[in-house]
Amino acid sequence: MKIVTFNINGIKARAETLLRWLDEKTPDVVLLQEIKSIDENFPTEIFEERGYNVATHGQKGFNGVAILSKYPLEDITRGLPGDPEDEQARWIEATVVGKKAIRLCGLYLPNGNPAPGPKYDYKLAWMERLRARSEALMADEMPALMAGDYNVIPQWDDAKHPEQWTEDALFRPESRAAFQRIVNLGFTEAFRARVPGAGHYSFWDYQANSWERDNGIRIDHFLLTPQCADLMTDCWIEAGERARSKPSDHVPVWLDLTA
Repeated sequence: MKIVTFNINGIKARAETLLRWLDEKTPDVVLLQEIKSIDENFPTEIFEERGYNVATHGQKGFNGVAILSKYPLEDITRGLPGDPEDEQARWIEATVVGKKAIRLCGLYLPNGNPAPGPKYDYKLAWMERLRARSEALMADEMPALMAGDYNVIPQWDDAKHPEQWTEDALFRPESRAAFQRIVNLGFTEAFRARVPGAGHYSFWDYQANSWERDNGIRIDHFLLTPQCADLMTDCWIEAGERARSKPSDHVPVWLDLTA
């Protein structure tokens, strides 16, 4: 089962790009972030025509997450538990069954800038709710993954120029510590389990020729429960997509499971 996380930076702006990519690469499951669309306006039909089942959790103009799957989507839930007043569309879950049942959690973690400030407080509170959900996933002891745009640069090797990010909400010590607390519950950070070292990025800003200068950061991650990590055969970043026509500022990250 080939599963991809992809922040598309707006379905309206990126529909043509996404369809071309789907036709070329034919992933089994795609976890999308930043669809920036209410559910009613998401172009579900163009994906169903390609054999995908679709689940969305959107809001107007901002955020929004979705799942495209060639397998039926079961037990779909929307919204990260822990704050009934949180109206931001950043979390979606569903189960797919191939050779094994896999619990998929797609997320778009808050950016948090400017930091410090209320947006950063919201980010850290959201990450604490994520830790609580992570504990529950671990307790379930089934293959599960949490994937998406985490808006966290975990290590110095995950940025071309980490010294430029030290005061940014993506790289502040509190953000990295909160991410590590989740990993320490027993999750495998899939890409780093396969590929060590510097020079691997998933996001290049549209500004200042960041792509041309390879001034990137790695903020799109897969975290796997032990039962899911046992099924992993590979994880890689499709960096070349950033050079294509009308790209997102993020690129797809792929996970291959024997499931």
